Amino acid sequence: MSDQIEKGREFEKKADKMLNGWGFFGSKFKYAGDLDQAGSVYVKLADCHLKQNEPASAYADTAHSYKKTSTKACIANLEQALSIFMEIGRLSMAARYCKQAISYYNKASDIFQGEEVTTSANQCKQKIAQFLAQLEQFQKAIEVYEEIAKQSLNNNLLKYGVRGHLLNAGICQLCKGDGNTRGE
Repeated sequence: MSDQIEKGREFEKKADKMLNGWGFFGSKFKYAGDLDQAGSVYVKLADCHLKQNEPASAYADTAHSYKKTSTKACIANLEQALSIFMEIGRLSMAARYCKQAISYYNKASDIFQGEEVTTSANQCKQKIAQFLAQLEQFQKAIEVYEEIAKQSLNNNLLKYGVRGHLLNAGICQLCKGDGNTRGE
């Protein structure tokens, strides 16, 4: 295991000189089990790709490296990949990573809900609803926004945000465009 880590470090030093091949070096750290180091190498790869107009896949690889060690870093890198894919018009890839982000936010929301940290759970659910709306799954987004509003009513600090959540649900209802906006 330590041999693989040492090999990864040697390759990283060579890559600093060459500025090419970061994906190969990051995979060496990943195989050795040092996922944090692999993630940082993939970030360097993404920075190199920024110059080459292909950073999105590097950010996705970074997210996969951080998946087991740092959920925050994983989600942040997935969001970066998602926004870049949307900018360059690769919508199918953006949708794929959007679905992955939804599942991670769902897990985080469940954890926060179990610990009774309603504010953080609601923030995760807001991101879920936002991604669902971007995927044009408006009915699910409406349900999530309404759930957030119901939970917020029970908390004195969160009850002032209920209007905003219901407004977002209403906007999703309008985007759905089924003509049934009164809930009949």
